[in-house]
Amino acid sequence: MSLSAQTDLDTSFENLRIRRVAGLIGAEVQDFKLSALLDDAAIDTLHRALVKYKVLFFRAQSHLDDASHQAFGARFGDTIAHPTVPSPEGTKLFELDASKGGGRADSWHTDITFLDAFPKISILRGVKIPAYGGDTVWANTAVAYERLPDELKRLADSLWAVHTNDYDYGAERVAGTDAQLAEARIAHHQNVFVSTVYEAEHPLVHVHPVSGEKALLLGHFVKRIVGLSSAESARIFDILQNRVIRLENTVRWQWRQNDVVIWDNRATQHYAVNDYGNQERLVRRVTVAGERAVSVDGRRSRTLRRPQAEVEAQAGSRVAGRETVASVA
Repeated sequence: MSLSAQTDLDTSFENLRIRRVAGLIGAEVQDFKLSALLDDAAIDTLHRALVKYKVLFFRAQSHLDDASHQAFGARFGDTIAHPTVPSPEGTKLFELDASKGGGRADSWHTDITFLDAFPKISILRGVKIPAYGGDTVWANTAVAYERLPDELKRLADSLWAVHTNDYDYGAERVAGTDAQLAEARIAHHQNVFVSTVYEAEHPLVHVHPVSGEKALLLGHFVKRIVGLSSAESARIFDILQNRVIRLENTVRWQWRQNDVVIWDNRATQHYAVNDYGNQERLVRRVTVAGERAVSVDGRRSRTLRRPQAEVEAQAGSRVAGRETVASVA
């Protein structure tokens, strides 16, 4: 056995053959079949490995279909549909179909942080993978915080930001692409993704509920930093966001058909590389509900804006109405 083969394997998780993929984030679990029928001990081991490595990769999961994918995800908690993008009929799946305009998540983000209780785990399955291109990159937001200078840590610890799904979509995401595809992407963003606007206020630094690690909470859903001007917000955001996405802090995965990737949404950002032209790329995600983020001083994230129907449902009312602004402690 070569030296590399000896040192890239982690034998600390029982019944899992884990190969490190990068130095600071990511591991491949080899020769493992994902299933809702796994016993509680196996699910617990997977979760512990996920908290350590932030992203787990699984090859050759062709036995999973939409139903079994969702059933497996439910072993980690309540699964939720995307708040604004309709799921394929009869499912809670979030579908990213590059051919339909909304399937190219080519900007750094943590999933659905425009909700106060954003998801804790995402489970993505490769349904149709292009012959080349279409990799996904993840970044470790906990180690990004850990490696900040003390002065930046103190600043970040004290700040909060407003996150929204009505973020600046940016012309750079469609520049240089097929005109019809670019038009479809813009239309999908405007007519579907932001069909209802959500806003939540989160700490820039939150405490992971399992590991206790402090992690930066940023990404493209950030609208502004509370108490600062737009220009000041942008400068501080860029400084901290650039710390998150340093190359040594990332892992890049080259997809194959039927791969499954599980990531800890509380400690990562990700980016889908848009370099596969008009090839088909279809992935489906199961999303596991999380809880409100907790700041270093113990305060929790709060909702600023959501549909009136959701506000009333949580209050026990059956009356549906127009969109409103709501504050929740």
